[in-house]
Amino acid sequence: MTEPAPAAPTASEDRTVLEASRRRLVIDGFGIGVSAAAFGFVFGLSAQRAGFLPIEAVAFSTIVFAGAAQFAAVGYVAGGVAWPVIFVLTALLNARHLLYSAALAPWLRDVPVPRRAVIAHLLTDESFALTIAHFSRAGRSDERGYWLAAIGWTFIPWNAATIVGVLAGQEIPGPERFGLDVVFPAAMIGLAAGLIAHRRDVVAAATGAAVAVAISLAVSPSVGIVAGGLLGPFAGLAMPVRAGRAESDTPP
Repeated sequence: MTEPAPAAPTASEDRTVLEASRRRLVIDGFGIGVSAAAFGFVFGLSAQRAGFLPIEAVAFSTIVFAGAAQFAAVGYVAGGVAWPVIFVLTALLNARHLLYSAALAPWLRDVPVPRRAVIAHLLTDESFALTIAHFSRAGRSDERGYWLAAIGWTFIPWNAATIVGVLAGQEIPGPERFGLDVVFPAAMIGLAAGLIAHRRDVVAAATGAAVAVAISLAVSPSVGIVAGGLLGPFAGLAMPVRAGRAESDTPP
């Protein structure tokens, strides 16, 4: 005898699930906001030490808004690397955003193109992590949830802290003495650990870390980071998906 199909959730139930997921997003986002502020502060310090004017550092965080790529670019500028080379290296470093975009695209296919362009500009590791978890919990797209994750918990804290950092950098000689130089990598490790939930994630993280360390030792840290960031995700994608795995991260 065939069992009847489960009833579809009512509009009231769907709304209840969405609101509960948004509350979870606010709670989860608080820690992300704190880390984004720490990143922005350290970036402001780094930019100031590299010779950036306050307005240049703020414009960098507002217009580029690329997290790790901003740190890399500041190091390249301080090292006298040519601008075309900086452009190519930072583009490769942020190539993982193509995978983030591919994961979010099915959820956001009904959003008008102009708003999707803004969504793409604000896409970061943190906003992606918060958003994809929120969409999966709610079982539907939620543009308002994305704006909360991207603007409320990442863009505003990062940029506000950049201003503080670049101004404070003028008063803090040798900020590395206070351990501020390890805030960014430590927080990124914590974020990555929170995203690891399946075999593919483990393979991607392990491959990326191994490749990055090996090439950093053999060639240079900048090349190792780019190589690990590129090869890790592809190694994860190459892993077959086990039959029967729940597809909670796939839009309905």
